Amino acid sequence: MPTLEQIKFAATNLQDRIRRTELIHSLYYSNSLGVPLYFKCENLQHTGSFKIRGAYHFLSQQPTQQLATGVITASAGNHAQGLAYAARLHDCPCKVVMPEGTPLAKELATLDYGADVEIKGANFDEAVDYAKQIAEETKLLYVPAFDHELIIAGQGSLGLELLEDLPELETLIVPIGGGGLIAGVATAVCETKPSVRVIGVEAASVASAQLARRKGHPIKVPTRCHSLADGIAVKQVGELTFPIMERYIDEIIAVEEEAIAMAIVSLMERGKLVVEGAGAVGLAAMLFGHKAIHKGTTVCLLSGGNLDVQTMSRVVERGMLAEGRYLKLRLEMIDMPGALAQLTKILSQLGANIFQVSHDRHKSSLPLGEAEVILELETRGPGHIQEILLMLEEEGYRPEVMR
Repeated sequence: MPTLEQIKFAATNLQDRIRRTELIHSLYYSNSLGVPLYFKCENLQHTGSFKIRGAYHFLSQQPTQQLATGVITASAGNHAQGLAYAARLHDCPCKVVMPEGTPLAKELATLDYGADVEIKGANFDEAVDYAKQIAEETKLLYVPAFDHELIIAGQGSLGLELLEDLPELETLIVPIGGGGLIAGVATAVCETKPSVRVIGVEAASVASAQLARRKGHPIKVPTRCHSLADGIAVKQVGELTFPIMERYIDEIIAVEEEAIAMAIVSLMERGKLVVEGAGAVGLAAMLFGHKAIHKGTTVCLLSGGNLDVQTMSRVVERGMLAEGRYLKLRLEMIDMPGALAQLTKILSQLGANIFQVSHDRHKSSLPLGEAEVILELETRGPGHIQEILLMLEEEGYRPEVMR
């Protein structure tokens, strides 16, 4: 296991190479949750996530001859960008294998940092297997995304910053993917201040840390994995990170996709912060979890902000839908002049804002003399939605809610 001294060495090594990210006190969330809440904003880090810490520290400890040959890794995006940027700082060739379905924005960003990118594998694990095969064939150095003591030590530098900036820290909430981030940060924090509670949060659809804790060892999640929190959608926690997590983590929480989406939207609106799904799971657990995990002075680690525009659009829609602030309807009405105007008048009286309307009179399945209308509405909550549906039914429209 990486020691506190190794993490301190990594922190010194990273000075002037990374951004010492801001620790922001949130008055809104502090009042809402009833505890002093701070955000550690690694979404503002170089390359948009904490991954540059471990990647740079790992490369800095490699022989010059090996760096000249080059490095390779597998990543869904954040580790790829962090390693590509670190490799450029070391003047080192870098190849990245990214799984199919990787957001285009993350692929393009990795290319911009100078890496050679190949798309291969249906998921992260398949991309890892392929990258390791290439590493063996070409003598490139494989750089793990999380399961290496140098990587863990680099990520742990974040924990030292937290305690320097907020000595009164009592609860720390950290996302879990493979475990490199939480293992490093928890080691740094708990070895310095053992009283701090460390809470790990993962996506319920890829709850590999909870599974490992139940089984007593790392084990692959048996189901097919997909999550808005793609940065932590790892099917198995690390062999090295797991015992560290078991030693320091007080509790592991899993959050559902709707909660993650709502947390992303909430951070945009209330926190004025763009945070990707993996970075938003901690706030999701606090806002929409089944119990209060925040006690005393709390820090929520926002691990990354690489949210591409297309994903952002889908997430905002999903988050608004989950909060009852978005409604998509299909209904049929008489095809005659003024009919659509009458419908929009009803919606206006109810205070529903129309995002989009589609009117189709040519659909073959429609009865003669009728038209299909699909509406996308901005609403004020579940109660408002029920009011809209009830009024439309009373007016004879037979609305059908679309998901």
